[in-house]
Amino acid sequence: MKKNCPFDTICFHAQQCAEKYLKALLVYESVEFPKTHDLRALLQLVPLWSQLVLETREAIKLNRYAVESRYPDDWDRFTRNEAEKAVAVAKKVRKAVRDKLPPEALALGNKGRS
Repeated sequence: MKKNCPFDTICFHAQQCAEKYLKALLVYESVEFPKTHDLRALLQLVPLWSQLVLETREAIKLNRYAVESRYPDDWDRFTRNEAEKAVAVAKKVRKAVRDKLPPEALALGNKGRS
């Protein structure tokens, strides 16, 4: 992350990464979910047999970036430290979900990639 990096954008994309991975797991498990950016709500829908090895409190801290990062003038600016932590948490969510999905499901997401 360079000096003038848009930390708000990084935080937003970290939240989006976690959200989309959780929704992918729910789709795979045939669990319906509401239109939401709330990671807590999504995590609560994960079936018991697919419970993630993940610190839930840590993951839901990303929730604020779904909205606050899109309206930067209404909130305090995000720092490099916050962005780095957000990316680290998103990576944990990604790993936890990918560990639950079978190889054939992961291969679907790689179609068209070189």
